[in-house]
Amino acid sequence: MSSLFNPYPLIKPLLFRMDAETAHENVLATLKKYYQNPLLKPFISNQINDNPIQLMGLTVRNPIGLAAGLDKNGEFIDALASFGFGFVEVGTVTPRPQAGNPKPRMFRIPEKQSLINRMGFNNHGLDIFLKNVQESSFRKNGGILGLNLGKNADTPIENATSDYLKGLEGVYPYADYITINISSPNTKNLRALQGEDELNALLGQLQNKRLELTDNHQRYIPIAIKIAPDLDDNQIISIAQLVQAHKMDGIIATNTTLSRDYVNGLEHANETGGLSGPAVHELSLNVIRKLRQHLSSEIAIIGVGGILSGKQAKEKILAGANAIQLYTGLIYKGPALVKECADALAS
Repeated sequence: MSSLFNPYPLIKPLLFRMDAETAHENVLATLKKYYQNPLLKPFISNQINDNPIQLMGLTVRNPIGLAAGLDKNGEFIDALASFGFGFVEVGTVTPRPQAGNPKPRMFRIPEKQSLINRMGFNNHGLDIFLKNVQESSFRKNGGILGLNLGKNADTPIENATSDYLKGLEGVYPYADYITINISSPNTKNLRALQGEDELNALLGQLQNKRLELTDNHQRYIPIAIKIAPDLDDNQIISIAQLVQAHKMDGIIATNTTLSRDYVNGLEHANETGGLSGPAVHELSLNVIRKLRQHLSSEIAIIGVGGILSGKQAKEKILAGANAIQLYTGLIYKGPALVKECADALAS
C-alpha cells in the first residue's frame, strides 16, 4: 500500500466474524467511501509502476487484473481500480435483474484460504449495470474495463444465445473487452455450453453479432471466453480450436471448481457451489498449459484461480498466460496482493 501501513491484517479478523456475503458488501461500501474521501483514499491506494503489456490488442498498464464476480453491478469500479490493477472486469451481468440463489450462499474455508459460493449471477440487470459503468471514471482515465456476460437463470439453456446476444449489444459501446461466462457452476446447465456443438453454435452467433456491432459503432471490441477448470484434455483442445475458428480474442482460465479434494473434511466443504482458492491454481495451470499448446500466440490467455502470492502469479505466466486476475486472494491477503503480484511480474 502507498500508506505507511497496511490496515488489512487489522481489519480481516473483524470481517471474518461476519457472514461472508455481509462482509463482502460492507467492505465494498467502505472502500467506496474511502475512495471518495481525499484524506482516506491513500489508505486503499497502491502505487504500482507501469509494466505495460499487449492483451487482446489492448495496452494495459500492468498484467494484474480484477476478476469478475467481486463487483457484479459495476458499482465500485473506481474504488477497486485504486488498488493498482492494470485492468478491471465487472459482472457477471444478465439481461434482466435476478436475485440469485437463496442465502447463505458464500462460505469461507479459512484453513485452506478458500471460498465456496453459489451466488447464481445475482445482479441488478443490464440497464443499471450500464448506468454504473458510464458513471465510473476508470476507463475515461485510460484504464481497461472488461464487462462479463451471463444468461438469466430462467432462460432455457436452448435459448441461452439470445441472452448473450442481448448482453453483447448492450455493453458493446462501453467495454474495452467483453467476457462470455459459460463456466459458472451455479446456473443450471450453463457449463453444457462448453460442449463442442453448443460452443460452436454460440461462438458463431457471437462473431456474427460482433461483425454487425463493429460496423455500427466503428470500433472492434475483443471477446474472451471464460471456461471451467474441470475439463478433460479433449474438451480443452476442442475449445481452443473453436475459439480460433470463430476469431475470438482470448480465454479466461479458469472459473471455480466442483472438486472438493483440497478441502475434504473441513467445515462447509460439502456446500453446493464453486470452490475458489489454492485448489484452482493447479487445475488452472493445467488448463493454461494445454490451451497454450493449441492456441496461436495472438490469442490471449488470462490466468485466474488461487493466486495468493507473487510466486503463483508468476507460475500462471510461465504456464502460458499473458495476464492474471485476482479474486479470492484479495479476501485472504487484501489489496497488498496486487502490488506483490505486480512486483513479481515486473521482475
